[in-house]
Amino acid sequence: MARVGTALIYLLVVVVVAAAVFGLAAVVFGRGEELAPLAPGTTPTHLPTGEIGAGDVRELRFPQALRGYRMGEVDWVLERLAAELDRFGRERAGLRARVAQLESELAGAGARNEGETE
Repeated sequence: MARVGTALIYLLVVVVVAAAVFGLAAVVFGRGEELAPLAPGTTPTHLPTGEIGAGDVRELRFPQALRGYRMGEVDWVLERLAAELDRFGRERAGLRARVAQLESELAGAGARNEGETE
């Protein structure tokens, strides 16, 4: 009879310790609530709405799926970066054309000044 009483006390102690560990884990790690799913067409990947800088690209992180990254996320970011590169290219071409125009105006003004001095 004493063995049964000792076994029950040990069992009771194990249950109390397990409950205490579970309660502590629930407080520390939460109660296991799941986050609400994202709305269709949205992404947790963040890029600024304006210009994209090198720091933005370096800080970019993609959420991992079962087998790697989500293809839609990567495609979206690559499209944004490609659009920014296109915009920079157009701006650069416009600035080069403006520099060429100013150089030709400067050369024309220099030629007129030489003609007047002679």
